[in-house]
Amino acid sequence: MAQMPSTNDLPAYLAPFPDRVEEVALRLAWVVVAVNLAGTVFGFWYYRFQLLNSQLIIWPAVPDSPLATLFMVASIVSWKVGKNRNWIHALAFVGNLKYGFWVVVVQIAINDVFATGDPYHWFLLVSHLGMGLQAFIIYRYAEFTVPAVGVATLWFSFNDVVDYFLPLVGDYHHTYFGPKLVSAGDHGVRAHDVAAAAAVGLTVLATFLALAIRVRRLEEKTDSQSNRR
Repeated sequence: MAQMPSTNDLPAYLAPFPDRVEEVALRLAWVVVAVNLAGTVFGFWYYRFQLLNSQLIIWPAVPDSPLATLFMVASIVSWKVGKNRNWIHALAFVGNLKYGFWVVVVQIAINDVFATGDPYHWFLLVSHLGMGLQAFIIYRYAEFTVPAVGVATLWFSFNDVVDYFLPLVGDYHHTYFGPKLVSAGDHGVRAHDVAAAAAVGLTVLATFLALAIRVRRLEEKTDSQSNRR
């Protein structure tokens, strides 16, 4: 059984939640797993038509959000059963932060959710905002080692390339998302540029945050060892 991980003296931009909120989320870890499993099932259902229209070889790069929530499930389960896998934690952190907040950007900047008030788009915004925020509990039990962050950076950078710049097979592989970005074929609209910029920017941001957490923890460890001498 996993022990409650200790708190860390990290700045708010790396650990935005109060310790009490983090601990409640960690104590309800199996509830978080269940919610993410439900989101994963819904996500694969949402991507069903795009998967059917894509070649099998590219399937791993198509369902972005459900794969990210599946990484979250794997991350929490690996911690709870005492089989920590740093590369899974890094994939979960970068993936959930990236695609959670990417959908928020899309709903506001592309689908005009505040203007339209569309209930479904509001559901996507709120659920994916929670997806992005949950990434910030992973640092409590994870080590964002350089190799682990490297794996996440390579995977999500590859996703950005095939989604928006250089498709691996066939057409671009980004999601069929919103009335202004309905199909993967039309890349002449500004909505495509907004979606691409948000995806790349969030990959960079999530990678930076993971490495910044790593650096701060190493600094804390060094300071602690110095104080004991």
